[in-house]
Amino acid sequence: MNVSVELTFTPLQNEYEPPISAFIKRVRASGFTVLENPLSTQVYGDYDGVMHMLTKEIKNSLSNIDIGLFQMKIVKTDRSSYVADF
Repeated sequence: MNVSVELTFTPLQNEYEPPISAFIKRVRASGFTVLENPLSTQVYGDYDGVMHMLTKEIKNSLSNIDIGLFQMKIVKTDRSSYVADF
């Protein structure tokens, strides 16, 4: 089953950019389709593989900061090729 996952990582600290950049670089290296915009990162692929990778990378990211949060949306379909037609 293919999924589209949208993530927003918010480290609650003054130096918030380095942990976000590190997370995005690790997700990019995962081999899944990854798209980014200024507000979130989207990951597309097989549910089991994506969730396995995200479980590992989210834990890694949270382990390296004092306080932070992840927001995640999951859609049951691969929307990576979506193009607005309006």
